[in-house]
Amino acid sequence: MKNILFIHQSAELYGSDKTLLLLIKNLDKSKFYPIVILPNEGPLKKELESESIIVVIAPVLKLYRKMFTPKKLVGFLKDFKKGFSVLRKLNEEYKFEIIYSNTLAVLLGFFFAKKNNIKHLWHVHEIIESPNLIRKIFSSLIASKVNNAVIFNSNATSAFWRKGLNKTYRSEIVWNGLEVLNEKLSENKKIELKRELFHSNNTELIIGLVGRISSWKGQKILLNAFELIPKKNIKLVFVGSPPPNQDVFLQELNRSIVSKGLQNETLIIPFQENINDVWQIIDIAVVASTDPEPFGLVAVEAMLASKPVVAANHGGLTEIVVNNETGILFEPNNIESLSNALRILIESEELRISFGKKGFDRAVKNFTVDIYSNNIQKILQNL
Repeated sequence: MKNILFIHQSAELYGSDKTLLLLIKNLDKSKFYPIVILPNEGPLKKELESESIIVVIAPVLKLYRKMFTPKKLVGFLKDFKKGFSVLRKLNEEYKFEIIYSNTLAVLLGFFFAKKNNIKHLWHVHEIIESPNLIRKIFSSLIASKVNNAVIFNSNATSAFWRKGLNKTYRSEIVWNGLEVLNEKLSENKKIELKRELFHSNNTELIIGLVGRISSWKGQKILLNAFELIPKKNIKLVFVGSPPPNQDVFLQELNRSIVSKGLQNETLIIPFQENINDVWQIIDIAVVASTDPEPFGLVAVEAMLASKPVVAANHGGLTEIVVNNETGILFEPNNIESLSNALRILIESEELRISFGKKGFDRAVKNFTVDIYSNNIQKILQNL
C-alpha cells in the first residue's frame, strides 16, 4: 500500500476542492492510504473526515501577487518553517511514498519532496496569465525534475504552461469528473424548490450562473447581456459566494443590479450544498468566465443535469461544450454575442431539450468520477 500525502489550498467545495474530494473518496483503499493537509477549517475538511480521512491543518505556502513585501515575506518564511515541521512529523509516522500537490497554489509539497527525496506529483488546475513574474516562476517549478509526474486538467492548461518552454517533462492530461446522480426531483418538489429558493413561479424560465462571485467568473458580463433581453417571464439567478474577505465583488454586483433596475428579474443566492437539486430548476446554464477556464467543472455539472450550456469560447470550456450540439459557445467578453446566444435558447424549448440530452450523453461518456479517478490511480500506481 502506498501512503500518499495530498496537499490542497482551500477547504471549500468549489472546482478543485470538489474534484479532490471525489478522487480521495474513490481511491482504492487497498492500494492507497491518503492523508490530507488543508490550510484551514471548512466544508471540504468535514466531508473528508466523514469518509474517515485524516485531515491536518497547516500552512500550505501560497504564492500570490501581493506577497512581495517585507512583512508578507517574513510571514511566508514563518509559514515555511511551520509547514515543514508539520510535514516532518507526519512523514516520520507515515513515511510517504508520494506527495500530491493539488493545484499550483500550494508550494509546501514541492519543497518538502525535494528536500526529503520523496516522489512528487503536481496536479495543475490553473492558467495564470499575470503577473508575468509569478507565471515564469510556476513555469520553472512545473518543469522541475523534482516532479515525478505532472497532471494537467485540460489540453488548454497543458498548452498554456508548455508555451515557450524548451524543457520536456512527463505529464498527463486528465479531464475532471463528477458523480452521475440519478436522483431526480418530482415535479412538485421542483415547483416547491423553485418558489423557495428562486422566489419564482413554475412558468418562469431560469438562466443560471453557478460559481464564485468574483471579478473573472463573468457575473457582470452576464448581467449586461441579460439587460438586452426582453424580460417576459425570465429570471436571472447567480448562485455562489465571494472568496473569503472579498465581499467587494458581491457589493459591486448588487449595485449593478440596482442601477439597471433589474431587482425583480435578478437574484443572488449564496453557495448551495445541494447544488444538484439547484441544477434541476435551472433552464439555461451560463459559464461566462472573462479569463480562460483551465477546465470548467460547472459546465459538466450542468450537462449531467441535462441542461444546455452557454459558455465562453476559450480555455478548457471548448473541450467540454460542443458548439450547437450540447450548447452554444460565445465570443469571450462580448456582451452582444452572449445576449444572442441566450436569445436562441430562450426562444426554442426544442433546442434546450436537445442540447441538454446530448450534453448529458457527452458528460457520461467523458467526464465521470470513475473515468477521472481510474486515470489518476493508474498514474499513482506507476510512480
